[in-house]
Amino acid sequence: MDQKKRTVGLLGAISIGIGGMVGGGIFAVLGEAVSLARGATAVAFLFAGIVALLTAYSYSKLSVAYQNRGGTVVFVDNAFGHNLLSGSLNLLLWLSYLVTIALYAVAFASYAGTFFHGMPRWGKHVLSTAAILLPAVINMLRASFVSRSETAVVIIKLALLILVIVAGASFVDTARLSPAQWGSSFSIIVAGMIIFVAYEGFELIANASEDIRNPRSNLPRAFFGSTIAVVVLYALISVITVGTVPGGQLLASKDYALAVAAKPSLGQAGFTMVSITAMLATFSAINATIYGNARLGYIIAKEGELPALLDEERHDIPVAGVVLTSLLSMLIANLIDLAGIAIIGSAGFLLIFSLVNISAYRLRREIGGNGAVLLAASVASIAALAALLIHTYADNPREISVFLSFIGISVLFETVYGRFYRGHFFHRRYGDS
Repeated sequence: MDQKKRTVGLLGAISIGIGGMVGGGIFAVLGEAVSLARGATAVAFLFAGIVALLTAYSYSKLSVAYQNRGGTVVFVDNAFGHNLLSGSLNLLLWLSYLVTIALYAVAFASYAGTFFHGMPRWGKHVLSTAAILLPAVINMLRASFVSRSETAVVIIKLALLILVIVAGASFVDTARLSPAQWGSSFSIIVAGMIIFVAYEGFELIANASEDIRNPRSNLPRAFFGSTIAVVVLYALISVITVGTVPGGQLLASKDYALAVAAKPSLGQAGFTMVSITAMLATFSAINATIYGNARLGYIIAKEGELPALLDEERHDIPVAGVVLTSLLSMLIANLIDLAGIAIIGSAGFLLIFSLVNISAYRLRREIGGNGAVLLAASVASIAALAALLIHTYADNPREISVFLSFIGISVLFETVYGRFYRGHFFHRRYGDS
């Protein structure tokens, strides 16, 4: 691409990565990490961060070699060809983002619920549904609002998290962080994998690779710079949370743990401020993810892998995609609890990232990647997924069934729709409708 058409510099690229990762995820999954890792919550975030950094290496190499807005799917296409695997991955990625929207919606309801004491259970369902419904309407009426508002929301989120860290540093009780207060080794690893969904956003840099200046140098710097910054941020937030609040209190309020963590240093005003920011952050993340996923569905439909209904736009807005994305997300948010949604979302992205790491290893000569690092990334992501599934099978077999059904739906739909309806099985023509 002509260098003059590239408008995003290094700082902008890093901002894309940080904005993608520091979405609603940290507000949603912090309490789940504490419930398993306890005093070692920061270690769990660091462990997940290592897997993210290894995967970022794969993404950085692939993004330089294949600069395309298709990102993840394009990488797998180049490694394995456009076939059942890559087609199924398209749909699995789309489904995984539905889970992410549901995760943000349930987190929104949890923080919003702190303003309504004694709220019945159905009240949270109303709040989580509204948290998806309103952004859906915004997306259909004013899509430009999404991109214009996102930068301001990212600045507010980062400023608040830094404030919580700085204000809470002097209140940390180091005894609560000692190994005697840690969960078991396996539970720490599992905690890291359950919260992995809080790291998945760095892949957005790959989707913007065509717009980034000096991509050969800036893309790797953006991937590593943003991921390292977020790993440090999450680790510090974990230390403040576990170090300032008694464990029993955190477990009793794990769905809005970050707000509780602000209370020792900033009082009730801090609790309220974090709750409001969490609502703003999760609402914004829902808004942006509906926007992105509706367009992902539009692209997939254009390639003949989803029904033609989804490849239609009205005033440049894929209305059918927005409606379907929103309805399915609301269904997930109202049928599965926060922990289950986090598990399914993290498992989905770990599987996708495992395929990307394997793709990078297969293409290591073409992309100039270090084979040992790419192999380590592949093994680490697969092992992390296995640990999460083993733990989930023992404790929450229902979530395993849902996750496996997502994979089954992706493969079955690709097989049936691609072969018997579209007639494109393994030999599809892009752009046919």
